Amino acid sequence: ISKQAILLVSFLFPQAFGVNVSRPNILLLMADDLGYGDLGCFGNDTIRTPNIDQLAKEGVRLTHHIAAASLCTPSRAAFLTGRYPIRSGMAATTKLRVITRAGCSGGLPANETTFARLLKQQGYVTGLIGKWHLGLNSESSNDHCHHPLNHGFDYFYGSTFTLIDDCATWKHSVLAPGYQATAVSYAQTLAFFVFICLLGNITGYFSVRWKICVFITLGGIVYFTSMYAHYLFLKHWNCVILRDHDIIQQPLKLKDAALGIVREAITFIERNRKGPFLLFVSFFHVHTPCYTTEQFLGKSSHGLYGDNVEEMDWMVGKILAAIDREGLRNNTFTYFASDHGGYLEAKQGKVQLGGWNGIYKGGKGMGGWEGGIRVPGIVRWPGMVPANTLLDEPISLMDIYPTVAHLAGASVPQDRVIDGRNQRALLQGTVQHSEHEFMFHYCGSHLHAARWYQKESGAVWKVHYVTPNFDPKGTEACYTNLICDCFKNVTYHNPPLLFDLSRDPSEANPLSATSEPRFHTVVSQVERAVAEHRKTLTSVPSQLDPPNNQWKPWLQPCCGIFPFCWCDKAKERPHFSLAPLPL
Repeated sequence: ISKQAILLVSFLFPQAFGVNVSRPNILLLMADDLGYGDLGCFGNDTIRTPNIDQLAKEGVRLTHHIAAASLCTPSRAAFLTGRYPIRSGMAATTKLRVITRAGCSGGLPANETTFARLLKQQGYVTGLIGKWHLGLNSESSNDHCHHPLNHGFDYFYGSTFTLIDDCATWKHSVLAPGYQATAVSYAQTLAFFVFICLLGNITGYFSVRWKICVFITLGGIVYFTSMYAHYLFLKHWNCVILRDHDIIQQPLKLKDAALGIVREAITFIERNRKGPFLLFVSFFHVHTPCYTTEQFLGKSSHGLYGDNVEEMDWMVGKILAAIDREGLRNNTFTYFASDHGGYLEAKQGKVQLGGWNGIYKGGKGMGGWEGGIRVPGIVRWPGMVPANTLLDEPISLMDIYPTVAHLAGASVPQDRVIDGRNQRALLQGTVQHSEHEFMFHYCGSHLHAARWYQKESGAVWKVHYVTPNFDPKGTEACYTNLICDCFKNVTYHNPPLLFDLSRDPSEANPLSATSEPRFHTVVSQVERAVAEHRKTLTSVPSQLDPPNNQWKPWLQPCCGIFPFCWCDKAKERPHFSLAPLPL
């Protein structure tokens, strides 16, 4: 009997296989900045990831798994909505392509419908544990218009912002130096202005309008104070842990972060074991500063980054063990992914602090190169998807949206374009090819590349219109900023670069009209697809451009009296041993 026949029988007669296919629990596990090649099951032999590797043995490995963006905020917006970020205003026209402060007004618009909202309408209990990074407030410091609970989640524990070096007490702030420099510059300018006012008054060489002098001086003092306050308090302002709508820790304690996420995830599973539930565990790992608890520190052969990956693997193991303890394994659709590729520019001195993207060129922040958008993916659903299987068909992180909606019996919205595709049949092996023909790869709101999957021939053509300029020292990291630019320090290609990923997955040898007879045909076909895609775009307010992506003091979440925002209301919970699970 063929594997497909067994799957078909299990679908038609699920009770015979002990599987509830109509309303399975949904467990989504998302790493932050994890490179394609950082897991054992994806080819890494220097970092130990036994729990994630076991998950892969029990399910399907997605080896052509593509993020809709190469940075956190837009990628996660696409993941939750099944739509390219540009459709919801979550794609910037400037270099600030993620939400940059906890006190910004930008965020996932209220009119976007997340998969959490769809499943909640079907009777699912929905929870998000960990990182959100899709906004919080829009008009006041407690309106929480972008909060996960306003996007379909019943329970939230974690950070509405992200994990950055500011949250590590031993690290220099990523953001504060800019404010310090601005404050110093403005103070010098203000002092010079006051000197001119006094000089004119004392010498009488020119008339002085004192009301204007006083007004500008007072305004300058307020602005200077604001900038200097940023420098002093930024670590406290941005690093926040919430439970539902309440701030329980500010600044967050990194030593508690890993256990907190594991504890909350296990508690959610135990509380909702009768199901159905949707649990989205969005890890802080392995984003810089890669804080790792003592039990895993120095244990890997890949430095602090490897330690952090191995700790995350332990976290995954603990959560999956809770699923097993509650007897939910066969009735849980489990999905593991990274939001985008590894961070090549991340360094600790001369030591790499970011991920490894395997054979794929480029990394985080690069709109088109595979290293920034091809990510590890695993799906396990015992009895419904084949075990220990490799699937090399183009699949998008956006596909989780219609796929889990279908599993829950929900219909996707019909009043908007949904770019994700329901991949259940592909995962189960009852169809051979992905529904995707074209995928479009943005850097912010700028289209950098597109791919065309020719199902008949198996070719995957990749066209690059824009590529970032790499470090001239020979690495694939960008050297001008912490993250590559989208429209500056880039190279525009006319004619575009063309690769056949089925023959050249590393994008090492661009094709030409001389080396590839189909060059002009392929480029023309992709350009027509791009033109058709652009016809489906509508103008929406940008959430990641100024003024939405600028700090506003009246939107700052604060536990205490602003600007002195700090507290620790985290309740004591049962302690979980940090001993790694047996292999």
